[in-house]
Amino acid sequence: MNTASKIIAATAVALFAAAGASAEEYQGVITVNSQVSRAEVQAGAVAAAKAGTNLYGDVANAGVTQVAGNVDRNAVRAQAVAAAHDPLQNLDRKAFVNSQIPQQYTNGSLAVRRQQSQQASL
Repeated sequence: MNTASKIIAATAVALFAAAGASAEEYQGVITVNSQVSRAEVQAGAVAAAKAGTNLYGDVANAGVTQVAGNVDRNAVRAQAVAAAHDPLQNLDRKAFVNSQIPQQYTNGSLAVRRQQSQQASL
């Protein structure tokens, strides 16, 4: 019985080797056959950097976002500061049981601090 299992194992190894399981061959150092000189590549890189284009970026073709209307810079800053100081800004209702925010978050001490911080920013 042992000799039969050894023969089967040896046959399996031989079939695996014959099926084409081989290591990757070393190709040597690949030479670059470029028609562009080093100075031309560098000049192109500098021009692309100055143009601000990143063809491989996530928003390469998005363009510039336009702000609608005349928005006061101080008003936007005040809104950002108020949002940053809001203790409930990262509160996600999906994180709680039955997707309900507990009362202590909306009517408790956090709500009082939130109202105080909003009144202080005005």
